[in-house]
Amino acid sequence: MTRTLTMAAAALILSAAPALAHFQLAYTPEVNLEKPGEVSMKFFFWHPMENGHAMDMGAPSELALYFKGEKTDLTDRLAPVTFHAAHNEAQGYEATIPVKRNGDYIVAFTPAPYYEESEDIYIQQITKSYLNKGGAPTGWNEPVGLPTEIVPLNKPTNVIAGSTFSGVLLSDGEPVAGAEIEIEYMAAPPDMETNRPTEPTAGPMPGGTVVAITDADGAFTFGIPKAGFWGFAALGSGPATEFEGKELSQDAVLWVRAYDME
Repeated sequence: MTRTLTMAAAALILSAAPALAHFQLAYTPEVNLEKPGEVSMKFFFWHPMENGHAMDMGAPSELALYFKGEKTDLTDRLAPVTFHAAHNEAQGYEATIPVKRNGDYIVAFTPAPYYEESEDIYIQQITKSYLNKGGAPTGWNEPVGLPTEIVPLNKPTNVIAGSTFSGVLLSDGEPVAGAEIEIEYMAAPPDMETNRPTEPTAGPMPGGTVVAITDADGAFTFGIPKAGFWGFAALGSGPATEFEGKELSQDAVLWVRAYDME
């Protein structure tokens, strides 16, 4: 759990497939907070790297908040909202997250399985994102017991652009070796008022989806080249493999925030 990869061991693999990765968002623009309050967060299912197609979401299974090891169920705070993506409209959700004391707040969102007709499978991306108040570290590197999750090995709310980010993939609490981690940049973060993408600041990489591979301890490392939000998705890493008689890809998703050093 404490071992990280060298950059050479975690060299990027560029898939031959087109960059069409599904990514579940759990998004708010400001993750480092100075004052207590209610933080608005959006939950959209989207193709964020190419500012592409968005998918309709069913009623989520759970929205949970973890603070200093205590879990708070916020599912009843979720409300449907329309996401006006660049090429279509889709149903997403929004909620407010209560932030009071200093420390790390882990937001864990479990969406309903989504049926991907083109592949005849269901996709369920169990997604974590982080808030921090006051700069105090209080457990950002601890697992929260999700069926599958990526545990950060670098503080996820202030990664330095140009440095590296490392994480460990878990399934049922155990490290997963040899797993593919899809990596995407949120090129056009949603506007919180209009629920529309902002102007893109990057586009998809040549060669398809950017991928890293976990080592024998379930760890991976990626060099963060640009400030903004970066998503990491381990496809099919969860223990559940079937839903309503069809294949289920139960994925672990993690979002981190990177900043330029000034």
